[in-house]
Amino acid sequence: MNELRDPRHRVSPRARVMWFVSSAVTSVVLVAAVTLATTLWLTGWWTWPAIALSLVWAVVDVLMVPQWRYLVHRWEATDTAVYTQRGWWSRERRIAPMSRVQTVDFTQGPLARLLGLATVTVTTASAAGPLQIDGLEADVALHLVDDLTRKADLVEGDAT
Repeated sequence: MNELRDPRHRVSPRARVMWFVSSAVTSVVLVAAVTLATTLWLTGWWTWPAIALSLVWAVVDVLMVPQWRYLVHRWEATDTAVYTQRGWWSRERRIAPMSRVQTVDFTQGPLARLLGLATVTVTTASAAGPLQIDGLEADVALHLVDDLTRKADLVEGDAT
């Protein structure tokens, strides 16, 4: 029987850089949008508090969230299941038995490719949706895709 437990492996430490850059870009857009909106269209006493709040949110998002995500994101693949744990604000811990695995995908966005990282997505016969493991070293991700594909192929049935 599979039990819900902490998966064994962490993602790559470089995932923090990827999440930092992603958070930084999002935060710049947020602060710029709030600043423009409050100074051009929604002027009033709330202009400076709104800008200050967006700046505080941006600092927290850029400096704390990538490290927090790194501490939470974990994964493991055994002969019988794939375990994942992800999230930063709320945590999601899931198990996908090999008998339910339908597809295993390898993806790399431009930033991930630049950092030598990748995402493995395991699609299952589950209403909860696919399991994602973000921030893996690209070679680890490729090996994992091959390994999971082999293991899922050994299980009889059609994964439905």
